[in-house]
Amino acid sequence: MRRVRAAIGSLVFLVVVPGVVAGLVPWALTGWRTGSATPALQVVGVILVAGGVIVLIDAFVRFVVEGVGTSAPVAPTEHLVVGGLYRHVRNPMYLAVASAIVGQALVLGRPGLLVYAVVFGVAVATFVHAYEESTLAARYGEQYEAYRRAVSAWRPRLRPWIGPE
Repeated sequence: MRRVRAAIGSLVFLVVVPGVVAGLVPWALTGWRTGSATPALQVVGVILVAGGVIVLIDAFVRFVVEGVGTSAPVAPTEHLVVGGLYRHVRNPMYLAVASAIVGQALVLGRPGLLVYAVVFGVAVATFVHAYEESTLAARYGEQYEAYRRAVSAWRPRLRPWIGPE
């Protein structure tokens, strides 16, 4: 039953937060009308959007299955999530949302979305530094601190972190 609640909560959070940040706001800023986009950049943009969506879905599923909870601060996981892409970088969801925003900028040829991506990045980095890291440290203690020392917040590792033996 806990996983069912976590799945429902994660789905709601996925639609509300990343859906608004990476979907509704870019639409509100552009109406998804194209500007001057070159076909090569559009292809790169489609890849970035698709990759971002895949990473987001994987991360949200991982929060339910591995963490038995959600990524929402109001319904946190029972266990620290360190599997899958989290073995390479601590914040794959935020990077996925940024990827989707940048991808839309390239597909649509709308530089304003690149500015929005930068604003999103600064806001997220501030949130992670000011709230999320200390909250995770308080909740998961040394397990999170060891993970934090080994895995970068923003630069993915080429080799996955294995964790403590």
